Amino acid sequence: MKNGTKKTFSAGLGQLTIPIIAICLLVIFNLIRDPGFFSIGIMHNNDGNIVLAGNLISIINGASELAVLAIGMTLVTAACGGQDISVGAAAAIAGSVFVKVLKSVPSISGGTVLLAFLSACVVAMLFGCFNGTLVAVFHIQPMIATLILYTCGRSIAYWINGGATPTVDSPILSGIGSFIPGIPIPTPVLIVIALALLFKLLFHFTSLELLTQSVGINGSAARLNGINATFIRLLSFILLGVCVSVAGTIGVSRLGLINHETLLLDVEMDAILAVAIGGNNLGGGKFKIGGSIIGAYVIQMLTITLYAMKVSSTDVKAYKAIVIILLVVIGSPVVKARFEKWVAQFRTPKLKASTKGAE
Repeated sequence: MKNGTKKTFSAGLGQLTIPIIAICLLVIFNLIRDPGFFSIGIMHNNDGNIVLAGNLISIINGASELAVLAIGMTLVTAACGGQDISVGAAAAIAGSVFVKVLKSVPSISGGTVLLAFLSACVVAMLFGCFNGTLVAVFHIQPMIATLILYTCGRSIAYWINGGATPTVDSPILSGIGSFIPGIPIPTPVLIVIALALLFKLLFHFTSLELLTQSVGINGSAARLNGINATFIRLLSFILLGVCVSVAGTIGVSRLGLINHETLLLDVEMDAILAVAIGGNNLGGGKFKIGGSIIGAYVIQMLTITLYAMKVSSTDVKAYKAIVIILLVVIGSPVVKARFEKWVAQFRTPKLKASTKGAE
C-alpha cells in the first residue's frame, strides 16, 4: 500500500516537473534582473481600501481568467483528446448575457448579480453542450467542432446587446473584479482558489477524475467496462461552460462593461498552452488540474516579465512563443523518454558497483 502511494505521488510530481521548473527559472531570472521584482507593497485603492500591490499580485490577479479557463480546458483535453478553441468567444457570450440581465433592472443588487451569473452560466453550459454533442455524439474532432462557435461566437455576443457596449456600475461588480472592502487580496484570485477547491472536492467525492482519464486513454475499453464515454465527454464540455461563465463574469466586472470584440481575445491559445505547460497530455488521458493552473501563472509571469523589460506589446507574443516552444518541447514524450533512458544508463554503473560491493 505504501509503495502504491509513493508511486502515485512520484507520478504526480513528475507531471508537475515542467511547470515548477518554468516558474523557478522565471523567478530566478527576475530576481537577478531586478531583486525587488516580487516585492509586495501596501497601498490604498481608489475606494480608499487597503490593498496589496506589486508585480507578484499583478501576476496572480491577471492570470485569474486564464487559470479558470485552463481548469475546464484540462477536463475537455483529458476526456476528448482535443481542445476547445471557442472559450474566448463563449466567454464573450456569457459576459453579454451577464450584462443584459443587469441592464434589465433599475438597480443592481446582490440578488440581481447572482441571477445574471446563473443566466450566463446556463447559456455557457448550453453552448458547451452544443460543442460536446458534436464531439461526443457525432465524433467530430474537438478543434473542428469548436471552430463553429469560435467563428460566430463574438457575433452572437454582439447581437445579445444589440451591437452596443453597455457599461455596468456597481460596488458589487467592483468587488468581484477588483477588491472586496477589508480584504487586501484581489477577488479574482479568491475565485480561482474557490473554483479549484470545488473541483478538488468533486474529484474526491465522485469517480469523475478516474472516469475522465479512462475515457481519454481508451474510450472503447472504457465502454466495455460499462463507462458511458459519451456522457463523460459531454459532461467535460458542460463543466467547461461553467468555467467560461466564471471567466466572462470576472472579465466584465474588471472593466465595468462588455466589449464583445476584446473580452478575453485570443485567450484560447493561452488556455491550451497552460494545459500543455502543466504537463498534461494533449492527446487525452491522465491530467493534473493543478499543473494547468501553474501553467496559467507561467504564461502570465512571462508576460509581466517581458513588459517589465520594456518589450513592446507587438513583440511580446513572439518572445512568448519562443519560450513556450522550448517548454513544450522539453516536456514532450520524446524528450522525456530520452531523458529517462539517459538517467537509467547513468544509474546502471552505480547499481553494478553496489552489487559487486555487496558480493
